[in-house]
Amino acid sequence: MKKTLAIVFLLFLFAVQFMDSYGIQRFPKPEFESGYVQPETLLPNPRAEMLAILDIAVLIISLSVVSWLVIKKRNRNGVFWMSVFALAYFGFYREGCVCSIGSIQNVTLALFDNSYLISISAIIFFVAPLVYTAFFGRTFCAAVCPFGAIQDLVAWSPQKIGSRLNAVLGVIPYIYLGLAVLYAATGTDFIICRYDPFVGIWRFNASFGMFVFGGILLIVGIFIARPYCRFLCPYGVLLNWVSRFSRKHITITPAECIQCRLCENSCPYDAIDMPVTTKNPEDKGTMARKLIFITFLIPILMLLGGWIGSKLHEPLAGVNVKVRLAKQILNPGTPKNQPETFEIEAFKSAGKQQSQAFAEASAVLHKFYIGSWILGGFIGLVFGGLIAGRLMTKHRTDYTPNKGTCLSCVRCVDYCPVKLPK
Repeated sequence: MKKTLAIVFLLFLFAVQFMDSYGIQRFPKPEFESGYVQPETLLPNPRAEMLAILDIAVLIISLSVVSWLVIKKRNRNGVFWMSVFALAYFGFYREGCVCSIGSIQNVTLALFDNSYLISISAIIFFVAPLVYTAFFGRTFCAAVCPFGAIQDLVAWSPQKIGSRLNAVLGVIPYIYLGLAVLYAATGTDFIICRYDPFVGIWRFNASFGMFVFGGILLIVGIFIARPYCRFLCPYGVLLNWVSRFSRKHITITPAECIQCRLCENSCPYDAIDMPVTTKNPEDKGTMARKLIFITFLIPILMLLGGWIGSKLHEPLAGVNVKVRLAKQILNPGTPKNQPETFEIEAFKSAGKQQSQAFAEASAVLHKFYIGSWILGGFIGLVFGGLIAGRLMTKHRTDYTPNKGTCLSCVRCVDYCPVKLPK
């Protein structure tokens, strides 16, 4: 019932937003035939500044309320309605910007380009969820992120996909994060924003391909809960790391586990670690051999990954404007009667020399070469960690949420018959 009410409410917001967008398209700015050019506004827009302050305030308050609902109240209904609010405000009203996921690129570019001025709101949206995660686990994912909220609403019949497939698909966000940092650090592109599956829908300006992509994710999300959060979100990688060291974290039972097994299949995200009670524990010799194997394997995988990445630096750099321009100058590849590309026309009108274009492209390629080495080594480290996690089993006696992958949705709590004393 509550999901139906939430969907009706969001459809109403969707209709209002659509009518507003339709009105803007129906009555565009007048075009003057006299050649008059409307001057740009020199002073900052006060409303934009106030909205940024409001966004920050709503973010902090939402994180505080959700963390309280998760850790103290253990209240699934409260978390659900907070996620509806987050989707309405950060999604439909603020149209997904500024978002914590995309802020990865702003922070990266600011670190590598001194001329880039990053906004305070972008910094806070990047840092605040990480700080709260360090104290309370991934409460941002639970009910503050609109990306997770929209997927949570359609998770009607989630099915388990198996631990092996879950682990393999879980590597994709690491690759996505590495590519996003590489392209942002080199000033090439903000690929997280470019290939965002939901923001274009909220803004009614999504390309057909991205509209289909977002729709597919929502359809898949009916059966595989939160596919973007689990298998694509690059910000989720950072939250995963930080949450493992969180000071407090949601627990399935408020007291000692009674091994009733009622919570065993309660998590739609496969984030519950089952008890491991090995009857014949491994001897010290076997454990030592595994440690030695992992110690040698991880550096080898990092070097191999870095080498493979370095071989791919030219294809990866091919989308950079400066590299693409240099290639077009070297190999025009166009018939005489075909007009020149926009990049070539802009280059000629600027009066630059070809040597300057080649020098700029060479500098970008060098950055990609170094960055691709680092990216490949990072992916090798991820695979090494995945293998190490499979080899090294941890003894557990209770059903416990995995502090890294648990999204703090509080679903599992309702399955536990052990209740807090009144």
